Amino acid sequence: MIRVLPLLLLVGAAPIASSPSLGTAEGRCRPDEPGPAILISPLGLKDRTGTLRAELFPPDQAGFLADDNVLVAAHKTFRRAIIPLPAQGPVRLCIRVPSPGAYTLALTHDRAGKPKFDFWRDGIGFPGNPRIGHAAPPAAEARILAGPGLTRTAIILNYRRGILGFGPLG
Repeated sequence: MIRVLPLLLLVGAAPIASSPSLGTAEGRCRPDEPGPAILISPLGLKDRTGTLRAELFPPDQAGFLADDNVLVAAHKTFRRAIIPLPAQGPVRLCIRVPSPGAYTLALTHDRAGKPKFDFWRDGIGFPGNPRIGHAAPPAAEARILAGPGLTRTAIILNYRRGILGFGPLG
């Protein structure tokens, strides 16, 4: 996942050990999830290899794409949902949210099955499908409003295009 510098400035936030499973228990949807949750339909997948990972962050710039361990230690919003990509058929990824409200969200297509974002191979997208270019969009452009039930959204994945930019495949 693309990360900004650690948010060690959060008062009382003692970093905890980071791991790929951090936030997954809280983010995992239950069968027939009534909500509040976000159901993501990824668009423009490059292929059906690897996994899809959704990560939910606070709605502000300071929390958007921040280190998961720092957010959890500071009792800030962080959720993660990961699924293997099916070989065929529709693809949907559900992530639970703590309560209805505004959040930021990132969706990555991890083509090699590694927990760290690979700039050269992996895809990334955000709610509202902002232009990415050579940097992550501001938090305001990656915000999503989750309702009390199941909130549906389609996110266009962007892959490396050119030397530094990202964009949709087609």
